Amino acid sequence: MYKFTVRNIVYRFDDLKTLLAKASPYRTGDVLTGVCAVSYEERVAAQIALADVPLKTFLNEVIIPYEQDEITRLIIDNHDAESFNSISNLTVGEFRDWLLSDETDTAILKSIEAGVTPEMTAAVSKLMRNQDLIAVAKKCEVATRFRNTIGLKGHFSTRLQPNHPTDDLKGIAASMIEGLLYGSGDAVIGINPATDSPAVVMNLLKLIDTVRQQFDIPTQSCVLSHITTTLELINKGAPVDLCFQSIGGTEKTNSSFGINLALLDEAYEATLSLKRGTVGNNVMYFETGQGSELSANAHHGVDQQTCEARAYAIARKYKPLLVNSVVGFIGPEYLYDGKQIIRAALEDHFCGKLLGLPMGVDICYTNHAEADQDDMDNLLTLLGVAGCNFIMGIPGSDDIMLNYQSTSFHDALYLRKVLGLRPAPEFEQWLMKQGINSINFTNGNQLHEFIGKVTKLLK
Repeated sequence: MYKFTVRNIVYRFDDLKTLLAKASPYRTGDVLTGVCAVSYEERVAAQIALADVPLKTFLNEVIIPYEQDEITRLIIDNHDAESFNSISNLTVGEFRDWLLSDETDTAILKSIEAGVTPEMTAAVSKLMRNQDLIAVAKKCEVATRFRNTIGLKGHFSTRLQPNHPTDDLKGIAASMIEGLLYGSGDAVIGINPATDSPAVVMNLLKLIDTVRQQFDIPTQSCVLSHITTTLELINKGAPVDLCFQSIGGTEKTNSSFGINLALLDEAYEATLSLKRGTVGNNVMYFETGQGSELSANAHHGVDQQTCEARAYAIARKYKPLLVNSVVGFIGPEYLYDGKQIIRAALEDHFCGKLLGLPMGVDICYTNHAEADQDDMDNLLTLLGVAGCNFIMGIPGSDDIMLNYQSTSFHDALYLRKVLGLRPAPEFEQWLMKQGINSINFTNGNQLHEFIGKVTKLLK
């Protein structure tokens, strides 16, 4: 039992799960599940009570029973007591102050990664203002490698997302060329297929790989098919660079996706065995999003932000190249407007980085949400300041296959320009060789030659 008294009113919270939910900033998904605070005063009371909870409590009181959930077992069984030792005597409130102190630098944050549980990160985020989330995330550096190096300080990457509603190869190729000309694609050239047909996915993989090899582009490809489709294609000799899967923070959520940890183990080992990386072997790409557990009726009464943080425990196990919070994609039933989307994105980025993950964010909203591109511009800038590893690059910021609004090639150029950020080092060198840099075209003759060669290849 946790409690706090204000104006002679005693607010009681039966367990840690309830306390975390009541302390969460307001959002529609928690309203739908009935776990949120019923008033602003109750929320503040819960936050004050949460601030006094020792971090050790999260190791002794699980929010989803150990026997019922393999994600809980993963979190508890893989906790590193030695890494936790330096912060083990702190409360959640003291942890917040410690994270924000000038003495807590990048190296110190790196040293505690394995000792911090997802629930601890979720808890401390609930006591933070947006600027606090940005300030701490900025101190975290998580670099990963496959054919280039993503996440170095001073660098900022993009996923080139050339989706097409009918998986038309020429349409996808046209978007790929446009994105490359704007310096997009150093995180990955990643296609969401309109169908999970193995034959279609194979053709898309071959398309990206042909262009990549022909022009020696130091990046990686991914077709975001279901993990079972990817496994099937690996066994058929497909040119798979990264293995993709959407993940959630509970076993029941992942069951609804048709996956479990055993299947992820198999896919991870299979993708590693291909040895296609040149500068590293981070081979997994995960996507998450607040509300997944509610949409699957698999949240166990846990608030959606804490569920989201628990998904990062899965990602951390597989040392991924990329983790992407598709923050506004599920819809206003979970994050109603621009304010909620912005807050959730900063929380996700903060929690993931604190856990040692290479976090990117799909800065996005659906057309029926109370949000617009100005909200996304604000979030884009905030995440750039916070040190986000990558965002999406989509023609015109409008995904014509998934029917949602995201960020464009131009948006990435804006952020690189105003914040002085650069693409992944290996990719930047390739751009310069083609007569392109991350802001403009530097050599017209080289550029026209490159366009001509790509067009000829695709014919």
